[in-house]
Amino acid sequence: MARSLVIKVTAGAEAPERCNQAFTVAAAAVASGVKVSLWLTGESSWFALPGRAKEFELPHATPLEDLLDILLSAAQVTVCTQCAARRDITDDEVLPGVRIAGAPTFVEEITTEGVQALVY
Repeated sequence: MARSLVIKVTAGAEAPERCNQAFTVAAAAVASGVKVSLWLTGESSWFALPGRAKEFELPHATPLEDLLDILLSAAQVTVCTQCAARRDITDDEVLPGVRIAGAPTFVEEITTEGVQALVY
């Protein structure tokens, strides 16, 4: 059975290297043919909104907007329900292909056989 990755990114612009690292690993996994589910939590939740990834800057890193485009084309991208609610982010505001889901969905994904979970 092929393994898959569930990657939870807990940081946004306030911790740019950690944030970018999660997106980079997720995009690299997709490029390698790995099934990926990326969870946006905490301040990374903002990247589910149009234009927000374009505002992110980190020297010597692939632009976050490009990494997110890769992920939206080939991975499941999810915003944490509580994180979205705390930021008044709704289903009708997020980028096409992004869903809002909660802890039960996260737990279901990470406890599936053959899944590796990473948290950044």
